[in-house]
Amino acid sequence: MHDSPGERDPRRGRAGGRGRAGRGRWRPPSGHRPFGPPWPRGRGPWWAGEGAQPRHGERLPWRSSAAVAVVQLVGTRFAAHDQPARPDLGPLGFALLLAGPALLLVRHSHPRLAVFGTAAVTLVYLGAGYPYGPVFLSVVIACLAAVAAGQRIAAWSALGLLWAGHLLIGHWLYRWLPPSGDGPASWGQELGVAAWATAIVAASELVRVRREQWARERAERAAAARRRADEERLRIARELHDVLAHSISVIHVQAGVGLALLDQDPEQARTALTTIKAASKEALGEVRQVLDTLRTSGAAPRSPAPGLDRLGELTEQAASAGLTVEVAEEGVRTALPPGTDLAAFRIVQEALTNVVRHSGSRTARVRLRWSPDELELRVDDEGPATGDGVGEGAVDRRPGGGNGLVGMRERAAAFGGTVEAGPRPDGGFRVRARIPLGRPAGTVAATPEEERP
Repeated sequence: MHDSPGERDPRRGRAGGRGRAGRGRWRPPSGHRPFGPPWPRGRGPWWAGEGAQPRHGERLPWRSSAAVAVVQLVGTRFAAHDQPARPDLGPLGFALLLAGPALLLVRHSHPRLAVFGTAAVTLVYLGAGYPYGPVFLSVVIACLAAVAAGQRIAAWSALGLLWAGHLLIGHWLYRWLPPSGDGPASWGQELGVAAWATAIVAASELVRVRREQWARERAERAAAARRRADEERLRIARELHDVLAHSISVIHVQAGVGLALLDQDPEQARTALTTIKAASKEALGEVRQVLDTLRTSGAAPRSPAPGLDRLGELTEQAASAGLTVEVAEEGVRTALPPGTDLAAFRIVQEALTNVVRHSGSRTARVRLRWSPDELELRVDDEGPATGDGVGEGAVDRRPGGGNGLVGMRERAAAFGGTVEAGPRPDGGFRVRARIPLGRPAGTVAATPEEERP
């Protein structure tokens, strides 16, 4: 009789034992519990510790465990020469000296098992009367690993049991344990053992504190790196927003002019298309400059970032969109750092973009007031607000609203400045930005004609 598709032979590993090996695999029936450890899936046994799970691909600490085994074997052989009353190391003694290092192999995945196991092996070794030596080294390392893994109670308990067992052997059980004729241990020796255990606990706690400190430092460095990455993404997004919003606003206005005059005045429509071409070319160039900073990590930009020296180009673009811009300056112009210069330029650019997109006025005034401590930027238009925008998500002219106003405030705040935006008492809209200035790198006299279109 052939097996049905649902009846797989678990002894053969495939349907009916015939056919190709990869055709079907046996699966346990519903409700069947597969073979495995008795503790719940995802948790280890009690002696492994909370959260202690063997990590796949993790190598066992063979080298350090083998080094401990060599130290215990060789050191105990040398120490036995000064303890002739103790029994010679036989097969059992060598096995106990090797059992501790063997348990150290699982000190990372099962710290409780390692610390209690090494303590028990050491206690059996002492109870058998073998010579004192570096047999305690396994307990020390297991205790350090347990405390570092967060199993402090297990480490302290194992050391306490080891000390209590040593106390019991040295003052009561010595009558029945080898070597024969042995007397009780001195209390000075017991105090030494207690001091030794206390030193182990203190060293383990010191290692734990250092590891936690290193973990916090790593987490802080990772958080700082993520914060820098977020700030860089925000800066790039803000830069792209300012570039595209201004250029697309000009393109939008000129496209409307071209469509309206295409049949009536082809020459004027041609002029509008020429303006669209120039604005799109400039926008592509600035976007390419921003994106080049992403492709060349750590390299300086090849072309300088725009600054207030390009206000003339900005007013020409606004004029091509039908907006007349008057520029005036007060005070003595100060050479600005590149970042501050770019922020000031983008604030003026975004303010003029808002006038083109959301104001019925065809005239805007830009005022730059220079002082030794601060640069004040002011952009005014006569209004009224049209409420129009370019597509969805247009910049809101209400105080506190819109991505454009938020971007201006973020740019000013990056240098300790502020931006105020809102309706004027006599009508229209005003954007005022104040950017603190550091020690000037140099000053040049400014004339109003330098920045006029």
